[in-house]
Amino acid sequence: MKISVVGAGVMGARVTEVFLKSNHDVMLIDKNPDHLDSSLNRIVADLLTGIEKGKLTDADKENALNNLTMSTKLSDVAGSVFVLECINEDLEAKNSLIQTMDKYLSTGCIIGTNTSGLPISEIARSVPSRSAKIVGVHFFNPAHILKLVEVTRTITTDEESIDYVVDLMKDVGKHPIVVNEGAGSVVNRILIPEINEAVSCYADNIASPSDIDRAMQLGAGMKVGPLHTADLVGLDDILSDLSNLYEETGDAKYRPHPLLRKMVRAGLLGQKSGRGFFTYRYPYGPEVPGGELTIK
Repeated sequence: MKISVVGAGVMGARVTEVFLKSNHDVMLIDKNPDHLDSSLNRIVADLLTGIEKGKLTDADKENALNNLTMSTKLSDVAGSVFVLECINEDLEAKNSLIQTMDKYLSTGCIIGTNTSGLPISEIARSVPSRSAKIVGVHFFNPAHILKLVEVTRTITTDEESIDYVVDLMKDVGKHPIVVNEGAGSVVNRILIPEINEAVSCYADNIASPSDIDRAMQLGAGMKVGPLHTADLVGLDDILSDLSNLYEETGDAKYRPHPLLRKMVRAGLLGQKSGRGFFTYRYPYGPEVPGGELTIK
């Protein structure tokens, strides 16, 4: 059973890893060969970490890597029973991608879109003949660790596709919840405005980024504070999610804070750029102690 993952960014790499470790054959596709190389390095590093922690064996690692094929050609999705797109949060780009993939896929192939905030029904509408087979499949970062997957049905999705994705997620060790399409689904509808409020607390000079996070960890039981979470997800993605929620609902609580917009314009995107509310030694590297954002 062939599974294809399109988009070899961090999420695409980690989702691919999840499938590989459950003995699925995976075709990882990205038009940029450098992205594929980076994804392979990330997957290998994670597998080696698993061996060091005693969770995997050398044989598990070799088996996982033997199940992986990489390509720069989108036509190589042909023959897949399930395709998961993990490209950037851009509605036009996702629509164009799915329209192109439709030419190569069988009528029964299910397409999952790993969007965190875009309207999935609009993505499904880009290929009306396949709309019943398009499902929201939202993994959470880091996808190889976090268990939750939101499986989203649109008004046109058939139950056969939902059942297939739910069974597949269980097979790879995830905990799927099925939700009806709605702005932000469950997690982001609650989490994203919380992050926005944490940005507001800092902008109003109530507390430092580290103290805001520490307060939410020690006072509200969060494992990772909201501003570290924002850096992990990417401030550009947080801004996109807030903008989509605000546009969809018109609710003022989803209006992005101006500081968030300024940081994104300045390229302070979090771990992916090496600096956000906190500083990192390099993109996706370890945090630099004492390197939190200071605005005068």
